[in-house]
Amino acid sequence: MKLNRIILLFSLPLILITALQAQPDSTLRNKRLKPLIITSSVAYAGSMVALNQLWYADFERESFHFFDDSREWKQVDKAGHAYAAFHISSAGYEALRWAGLPEDKSLIYGALSSIVVLSSIEVFDGFSSAYGASTTDLVANTFGTALFYGQKKLWGDIRIQPKFSFHRTNFPDYRPETLGKNLSEEVLKDYNGQTYWLSVNLSKFGRLQNFPKWLNFAVGYGAHNMIYAHDAGNVDFGLSPKRQYYLAIDLDFSEYKSKSGLLNTVIYILDMVHLPAPALEFSGNKFKFHYIY
Repeated sequence: MKLNRIILLFSLPLILITALQAQPDSTLRNKRLKPLIITSSVAYAGSMVALNQLWYADFERESFHFFDDSREWKQVDKAGHAYAAFHISSAGYEALRWAGLPEDKSLIYGALSSIVVLSSIEVFDGFSSAYGASTTDLVANTFGTALFYGQKKLWGDIRIQPKFSFHRTNFPDYRPETLGKNLSEEVLKDYNGQTYWLSVNLSKFGRLQNFPKWLNFAVGYGAHNMIYAHDAGNVDFGLSPKRQYYLAIDLDFSEYKSKSGLLNTVIYILDMVHLPAPALEFSGNKFKFHYIY
């Protein structure tokens, strides 16, 4: 489960940088860019040291190798990798714009920051006897980065936003070491409770400009009945693992900005989350409507 390492160690520090958001100003470049580079470099180095001590120090080092985890957890973890990659790219871009870097360079270096950060984890895994680098993780990371970069390059804006939601399940009771011992661990580890969304702002598409800017439609993906990574283990335990697909309304706060960096950060974080809303679920060849999901 690499997703908890990614979100815990990297996404939060990068998101907090957006608390400094302001209108980009080239005159600020000399004042802000160098401190940002130094701070980010120190944070990155410190995170690498912490990552090594927290997850890898107890395992032997091996020659670099890959591990195929493409069939695990119904690929919910891959959706998490794409989600993290998108938002690390976004936070890096916003921080560089705040520092006064031009649009194109901010976009390129913001995307590169995501690739560097997430690829570093794969390198650590590749040399660890307990893990192994994952090709599908790298693909998911690249997809998330490309989803951000491609939209900004093509449209100059984000029209399709990855979002996340979580609800508690009883599955961690069976394997708390794997799925979490408390709420904070469960959010990162219990894939049964995680749903990943692509939220589409229809008002940013051509003839739909009169559509309410704050109202989006979102498609979601999750899975259920999993306490083991592979279907066979879950079936042996008496569970029927299944994929879940959703269609829901969603809220978009991206159009609302203020002069307060703190408020802008709150808005930024809210736009990463799919808030509870009516949703239609399709799973196990059946439809189910949720008044609130």
